[in-house]
Amino acid sequence: MSSVEGLVEADRVHRSVYTDPVIFEREMLQIFGATWIYVGHESQIPADGDYVTTSVAGQPLVMVRDKGEVRLLYNRCAHRGAQVVPDGQGNAPLFRCAYHGWIFHRDGTVRTIPLEEGYRNSCFGRDNPDSNMKAVANVAAYRGFVFACLAPSAPPFDAWLRGVDSSIDNMADRSPEGELEITGGVLRYMHRCNWKLFVENLNDLMHPMVTHMSSSGTARTVAKRHFGKDEKLPAAIEILGPFTSNYEFFEEMGVQAFPHGHSYSGGTSSIHSRYSEIDEYNEAMDAAYGAERARAIFAVNRHNTIIYPSLTLKGPIQTIRVIKPIAVDRTLVESWTFRLKGAPDALLERSILYCNLINSSANLVGPDDHEAYQRLQSGLLAQGSDWVSMHRHLGEEEPNEDGGWSANGTSDLVFRNQYRAWTDYMERAL
Repeated sequence: MSSVEGLVEADRVHRSVYTDPVIFEREMLQIFGATWIYVGHESQIPADGDYVTTSVAGQPLVMVRDKGEVRLLYNRCAHRGAQVVPDGQGNAPLFRCAYHGWIFHRDGTVRTIPLEEGYRNSCFGRDNPDSNMKAVANVAAYRGFVFACLAPSAPPFDAWLRGVDSSIDNMADRSPEGELEITGGVLRYMHRCNWKLFVENLNDLMHPMVTHMSSSGTARTVAKRHFGKDEKLPAAIEILGPFTSNYEFFEEMGVQAFPHGHSYSGGTSSIHSRYSEIDEYNEAMDAAYGAERARAIFAVNRHNTIIYPSLTLKGPIQTIRVIKPIAVDRTLVESWTFRLKGAPDALLERSILYCNLINSSANLVGPDDHEAYQRLQSGLLAQGSDWVSMHRHLGEEEPNEDGGWSANGTSDLVFRNQYRAWTDYMERAL
């Protein structure tokens, strides 16, 4: 496909953007292969030699700390193309290819080529950079969050992140030490849908009170039946219940959209804003920041922040989800939980509980969404209208102070904004 012209209009998109494998392959090249994509967090590799494998647009990568620096390498031996570092994480002084024994320094330069004299008059040799593991062209980090752009040139990182950098700030500032660290392992779940359906859903505030009746609605019923009005609720019910708040609640949350497809919902209120206070945590924050600054940090309550196209985060509950498209109708979503440095364990326990209830393979809320995604993917193949509507509250958005746009919570602003960015990425020359 040479062009996507005609597939995106002001208030609707053509259904083929979700179902056409050719469009998907172009997205991997033009979007995931050519803009900033989240690859990991610096806390995953705290010491020299620590590494973790990951991928972007199907490209296997290894993130490693070498002499204090975070490096990102294509996980491929220059000799016969074998993956050098096995999937996972660990610590290594050097990387050794398990096929022919080539050894590489942690910056990717080759150290040892067995029987090197046999490669005379070839492109291989320790003095030839073609023998090294190739480094990713562009790597940038913001408060520990590491992003990469595989293309030779990348958009200016700070300008690209503008508008949603404040969500990362608030998430890190909720630590009394101002730092986050990933804890535990990763929860992976394969979604049977196009990656854009998952991303759109995160700030779709018209669906929760309908889609989540089976999980959140049940939790609210249990709360009313077994607990008094002023009685403290179990943490699980406290987490599940707000998903089926009424339309007015979500409408008042509002949405914010920014260039490059980024957005967030919520502001001073969200489904996380009424969790029980933890006195020990409040005291630690007051000691670290002063009471006034601590209250200002807590006053920011965002629902979902989308750092388009690959990362979503929830600052108040310290979790992120990473989007890895696999095929036009398959999307792998990774969920990670952070610990707030200097905070009591009760905060981490609540974050882990949230991730298990919402994001794990045995979660309660996710199946509601997964069913909706699968129905969307299936329904878009059916004959009928060729268009997907995104017209709600069209033209009613207002400029915000961060260079983007604001709208009420049930506006389709965020979807229209994503497709403006999608079109720009898909049509530009690489």
